[in-house]
Amino acid sequence: MDRLRHQADVPEDLAGKRLDRVLAELFPEYSRSRLQQWLRAGWVTVDGQQRRARDPVIGGEHVIVDAEPQAETAVEPEPIPLEILAEDDSLFVINKPPGLVVHPAAGHWHGTLVHGLLHRDPELSALPRAGVVHRLDKDTSGVLVVARTYAAHADLVAQLQARSVERHYQAVVCGSPTAGGRVEAPIGRHPRDRKRMAVVSRGRPAVTHYRVAERFPAHTALSLQLETGRTHQIRVHMAHVGLPLVGDPVYGRRPVYPRGASDELRQTLDGFRRQALHARRLALRHPASGAWQEWEVPPPQDLQELLEALRHG
Repeated sequence: MDRLRHQADVPEDLAGKRLDRVLAELFPEYSRSRLQQWLRAGWVTVDGQQRRARDPVIGGEHVIVDAEPQAETAVEPEPIPLEILAEDDSLFVINKPPGLVVHPAAGHWHGTLVHGLLHRDPELSALPRAGVVHRLDKDTSGVLVVARTYAAHADLVAQLQARSVERHYQAVVCGSPTAGGRVEAPIGRHPRDRKRMAVVSRGRPAVTHYRVAERFPAHTALSLQLETGRTHQIRVHMAHVGLPLVGDPVYGRRPVYPRGASDELRQTLDGFRRQALHARRLALRHPASGAWQEWEVPPPQDLQELLEALRHG
């Protein structure tokens, strides 16, 4: 593979921070340990000079990464069934089912999307996070794009950072908003529960747009579009404005039943144990051809059954 090359200027607001922390901000697709390794190897320069990981920046420096490709993902491939919506030399587009974890982590060291991707294309092991440039939560379904080359990876990450990728979601929430709206609230780790995210003053900027797609007596189907892509963004933002997602085990509430709800609807709401969230549509510029492309998938069966139960009360 060709050498991996990136460059960026250090923002003034990062002045005083350690270089390795700044690199993690500039190139979030790579782990901090990998960036530190590149610093030690002399593959990172700051204004043309090699620096140590602990050296502080002053802001405005020009950083260049010129690194040799190395295995980024030490994961054994597994034959995980994947629904491929599109495939070429530059990317995969996947329809991820609910319940499938994207990246290996504590409690999920096997059977993830990454395991399945590496079984289909072992060369993905050389890419950051096996080519996955944006993720979906375990229990969120829908469209996901995966880069297959360094060039495609860099291009897709740049599109995400420029907020030019269109990501449209479908959700069912508890409550009845009077209209659609825009949620602009920073998201970061919860101050007391580090496993959760929350709207916090020092969080990263986050913007979610939503509109009403269908109304029910005590619930609403929403169409949403992400302007940014923070962890759990839709789930946190909707809970923040009093519209938690149906079934959300972390940010939701106990099932809400409309007045006169049938036994079937009550059973459906009781049995829906994941966040009612589906990544319906993804649109972007192809990293090789530059052509605008989009993919759309219907919600999985459980979400369709939830919508039907709400329609019939």
